[in-house]
Amino acid sequence: MRLSLGDYARLARERLDQPVWDFFEGGAGDERTLRANTAAFDRVRLRPSVLTGVTGPELRTSILGRTWSAPLAVAPTGYQTLAHPEGELATVRAAGPRGVPVVVSMFAGHRIENLAAAATAPLWLQIYCLRDRAVTRRLVERAEHAGFEAIVLTVDTPHLGRRLRDLRNGFRLPPDVGPANLHGDGFDNPAGHARTQFDPALNWDVVAWLRSITRLPVVLKGILTAADATRAVSAGVDGVIVSNHGGRQLDGAPASLEALPEVAAAVAGVCTVLLDGGVRRGADVLAARATGADAVLLGRPVLHGLAVDGEDGVARVLDLLVEELVDAMTLTGIASAAAVPPELVGPARPRAASAEAVGHTDRTCATGTEDRTLTTGAERRDA
Repeated sequence: MRLSLGDYARLARERLDQPVWDFFEGGAGDERTLRANTAAFDRVRLRPSVLTGVTGPELRTSILGRTWSAPLAVAPTGYQTLAHPEGELATVRAAGPRGVPVVVSMFAGHRIENLAAAATAPLWLQIYCLRDRAVTRRLVERAEHAGFEAIVLTVDTPHLGRRLRDLRNGFRLPPDVGPANLHGDGFDNPAGHARTQFDPALNWDVVAWLRSITRLPVVLKGILTAADATRAVSAGVDGVIVSNHGGRQLDGAPASLEALPEVAAAVAGVCTVLLDGGVRRGADVLAARATGADAVLLGRPVLHGLAVDGEDGVARVLDLLVEELVDAMTLTGIASAAAVPPELVGPARPRAASAEAVGHTDRTCATGTEDRTLTTGAERRDA
C-alpha cells in the first residue's frame, strides 16, 4: 500500500538501478548533513491546542504576490528523466491541478518552453551561474519569455560536493539523459562538468547582475546563516531558500530546519523565506511554518513518486503531503497555514542513547545520534 512518502521511497529503491538510486539519495562525505535534515524534523514536538473548532483548515499561502494552494512547492532536482522518461514534464503536469508551483532545474530533461506549455501552476527556474555568463543569461531570458515567475540562483555550489556513493559507483549519466536547455559536452559526468563550467569566483555582485538582465524576482538558494541572510537582504533579493543542498555539498553543515530560525530572524519579514531538505510528512510542513518558513520545497519524494508511477506517482505524493498537512493542522487547532504560531513547536524531548541508535550503519535510514533543541525564530529574537 502507498500511504506515506516512506512507502514511495521504498518502492522507488526497488525499481531504480542502484547507481541511479545513489545519485538521487546520496549526500556528501559521511552523509552527516543528509541524515541531519530528516533527524531535525524527527525531533520536533508539536504542541496541540484543543477545543478550537477547526474543521477545515485554510492552506492557501501568499508567496511573492501569488497565492499558492498550500505552503508547498516542488524543489529543483536535475535529470528527472533518470527516474521516468517523462521526467519534469510529468512533474509539472501532476503539480498543476494541485496548485503546487514547480522550481525547474537548469539541468531539466525537457525544454523550458515545453514545460511552460504544460504548466497550470507557477514555474520558477533554478540556475547556476556558469563561467560563460552568456549561457546563463540566455536561459534566464528564455524563462522570462516563457512565463516563468522567478529565478532561483543556487549559491552554495562553486563545485559539486564530494559524493562518495557516486565516486564508488563511477556514476555517469546514460547517453539518453542530459540537459535539454544546455549545449556542449561533459554532462555525462556531473561533478566534472561542474568543476569546469560553474563559476567558483561568484560574489554578491551576481545579484546586481541578475537584476540587470531580468525583471523577475530573484531568490537565493543555499542560505544557512544570519550573516548571509542579512547580506542577501542588503543585496535586494526577493527571497531566500534555507538549504544545505539536500546534504549534498558541505558535509557537517547544519540541518536546514536547524538553520531556519536564525535566517528567519535576520530577514525579519523583509523577503520570502523558504526551506528545503528533510520534509517527509505534512507535520514537517507545519513545523517549518512555525519555525519561520513561509513555505517548503519538496525534492526527493517527488523523484520517488516519479520513479514508481510517473505523473500519477507525483500526484499521489503531493496529495499525501497535503492530506497529512490538513490532518496535522486540524489536530493541532491551526486554522490557517498563513498564521502558524511559533509556540506550536515545543522543545525536543531528551533522548537516551541506545545501542541500536549508536550502532546503526544503514545510510538510507539512519537518523544520527546528535540531539539539539530547536529554537523558534521568535525565541531567538527575544533572546
